[in-house]
Amino acid sequence: MGVDATMTEPITISHAADPDTIETVYRRRHGDFLRVAAAITGSPDAALDAVQEALARAFARRRSFRGEGSLEAWLWKVVVNTARNAKRDAPVVAEPVEREAAVADSDPRETIVRAGVAALPERQRLVLFLRYYADLDYAGIASTLGIRRGTVSATLNHAHEAVRRLLAEEESS
Repeated sequence: MGVDATMTEPITISHAADPDTIETVYRRRHGDFLRVAAAITGSPDAALDAVQEALARAFARRRSFRGEGSLEAWLWKVVVNTARNAKRDAPVVAEPVEREAAVADSDPRETIVRAGVAALPERQRLVLFLRYYADLDYAGIASTLGIRRGTVSATLNHAHEAVRRLLAEEESS
């Protein structure tokens, strides 16, 4: 069976407003969209809703894509913004006891890293999520967040340093 070129080649600007191309990117990156949205919202259910809402918004606003970056980066921006809005609008609910117990029973370093990432400023968290959950390069992250590539590098460096510092403090105590 041959490889579908639309699934392996980058999406070009010439496909900007094409609903089929939006759907192709959505299907190819759906799992990544869900992981990042779940990291932002803190809930798999909210993430699923946010990603579905993001697709609907992308279709409705596809003519607003100006081709200044990749279509995929534009879709990431829609997903990230929709997830951020979903988190902002969500009621505050305490985590179930089972989740707290599962985290307490996990590797202590993992618990420290999770706490460290949760304590990071929003931009640092988003850059980490997009780099490691979505596997975006610096240019894609910059386009998604509307920041410069150098800012992505500096932000990622600050996030790494903050988590390293937290781990070092924990190990020394």
